[in-house]
Amino acid sequence: MDFMIYDITLLVLFLIFISVFLYKRKNNLKKEGLLFLYKTSVGIKIINRIGKKYEKLLNFLSYVSIGLGFLLMGTMIYLFGRLIWIYIFQSEIVKMVKIPPIMPLLPYLPQVFKLNFLPPFYFTYWIFIIAVVAITHEFSHGIFAVNKKVKIKSTGFGFFPFFLPIFLAAFVELDEKKMEKKKISHQMAILSAGTFANVLTAIISLGILILFFYLSFSPAGVIFDTYTYSAVGISAITSVNNLGVSNLSYNKLTELSNAEGLNEIKVGEVNYLATSKVLKEQENNSGYLFLYDDAPAIRTNLTDTIKKINGVTISSKEKLEEELHKYSSGEKIIVTVLEDDADVDYEVTLGKHPENNNLPYLGIGFLDRESSGVFNKIISGISNFRNPGIYYIPNFAFAEFIYDLLWWLVMISSSVALVNMLPVGIFDGGRFFYLTILAITKSEKKAKKAFSLMTYLFLFLVLVIMIFWAINLWK
Repeated sequence: MDFMIYDITLLVLFLIFISVFLYKRKNNLKKEGLLFLYKTSVGIKIINRIGKKYEKLLNFLSYVSIGLGFLLMGTMIYLFGRLIWIYIFQSEIVKMVKIPPIMPLLPYLPQVFKLNFLPPFYFTYWIFIIAVVAITHEFSHGIFAVNKKVKIKSTGFGFFPFFLPIFLAAFVELDEKKMEKKKISHQMAILSAGTFANVLTAIISLGILILFFYLSFSPAGVIFDTYTYSAVGISAITSVNNLGVSNLSYNKLTELSNAEGLNEIKVGEVNYLATSKVLKEQENNSGYLFLYDDAPAIRTNLTDTIKKINGVTISSKEKLEEELHKYSSGEKIIVTVLEDDADVDYEVTLGKHPENNNLPYLGIGFLDRESSGVFNKIISGISNFRNPGIYYIPNFAFAEFIYDLLWWLVMISSSVALVNMLPVGIFDGGRFFYLTILAITKSEKKAKKAFSLMTYLFLFLVLVIMIFWAINLWK
């Protein structure tokens, strides 16, 4: 909370500084569409020097950039389709996320919408990331433009005046007349250069993030996903909370269950446990239920992060198994878990393992996290450097702060690269798409028509997403 005060203070000071700066230089502002642009010549010499000095390398990278542009455009069209599917058919995800699908990147978004699955997003992060992402993106446009003999007229930044000057955007102004006279491949290289720079930024930042993580965090616990459970046929249940039953139906089961606490459900001599919430979530199951095994973990109500067993730090699932096997069923152990950011000790009597009575039994489970699909496998492979089943602690005070900053830099750089290649008029991808159709058809008329149709199609689909977002949110 103390940092939030400093961060908000910095935000206020930044707004005051930018407002005063722009007011004093209002004669240098030029309105273009929704943006006010402040033009300068900062960086032009550097751009010209790089664009001319590394001509052969940039010529080669032009082909890489164009190929990457097509790849990102195809990926974004696929992801956009997935997004439409989610907003139409998966309302539970929409309710969980809450954020409107079309919204500017704002500081404190996760905090305001209580998105606990995302790290905090401070103004400090925002201003640093905007600077890195925007400057590399626009300078890359400029460098490739110089390489293709297109003059840079100015650099600068823009903002939406009716949203206050916090929504800054960098730009490099090119000589559009010279740009239009260049070969299609040269134009496409210049247009895709910004996303190429964002992808490089994301890759470099990911490398730094992984290295920083290994140097700055240590494993200090395991995170389990669930208590062990079994599938049970409803009709096979013989008693509910010590009340004998036969030929039980789901409705009758819910009538007999307690609203609070654990319900004891027997199948013959085998005892199972379930909360009313767990039973409610399975009302659509056809003839069977998943019930928790009667085990020490659920009886003790252990939370999902185990840090120690009898004072020994648990750094992995293997270490947890090793420590538990030092004891026998019926023995009491002290399990230290993490609750509300504090260590809490529980005395647990170990049970008998259902598959081997000679082994101790705690009764926790780890779900299979293997992803399906090529795209999901790639994302999972990249992010697995931080094992989701392990609880980590930072080795020094600001490690978590720096880690979250680097994480946001990777995510935002990747997102900007993808979104910018949407085949829509307001993005580089729109003109990239137009040039692609022009190269195929050799007809400006057909290319402009395809460009227009694609833009209106995506705008219509955005409207559809917004409508379903509103419907799902207010259900």
